[in-house]
Amino acid sequence: MYGWAKLMAEMTLKAYSKDWGMKSVSLRYFTVYGNRGHENHAVIAMIARAFTKQNPFVVWGNGEQIRNWTHVSDIVSGTILAAEKIEDGSAINLGTMERTRVIDAVHEVLRYTGHKAKVELHPEMPTGPLNRVADNSLAKKLLGWEPKVKFMDGLHKTIDWYFSVKNQDQVRAVLDRRLTER
Repeated sequence: MYGWAKLMAEMTLKAYSKDWGMKSVSLRYFTVYGNRGHENHAVIAMIARAFTKQNPFVVWGNGEQIRNWTHVSDIVSGTILAAEKIEDGSAINLGTMERTRVIDAVHEVLRYTGHKAKVELHPEMPTGPLNRVADNSLAKKLLGWEPKVKFMDGLHKTIDWYFSVKNQDQVRAVLDRRLTER
């Protein structure tokens, strides 16, 4: 139902643009991460688990899920370009086409933070689709937009931010709740 509702909203916006001349664009953001992210999203959850020294280090799913995490700075630049260039209600994907397995992201978080922990996979937990990667060719064609931040570089920046602004005791006290709240 969630995907259906989003599609109907895009179609409604397109109709308003056509029928009433309302300038608009629909943007589909793909797995955004970065500064000010929340622990109920995978990348920040991984970072929080390392920050609080979780051991075993819990990973939802089998780790083979593929994602295309897109740094917030790329999302912001794509959003601004879309607002400046698109008026007809078009729907455009904003996401990197870089494919990263969850387990590879986990290993990099552990390596970069120096946290030595046993990885514990939980395939019974919700993970979404096995493979979620954007096709950003329309964004490139209509906006001249391509993501600039490679995942590992953005991951390191996000870890540095998180470790510099968070309090370990406070994160530890709320982490279990934050991992599942929406």
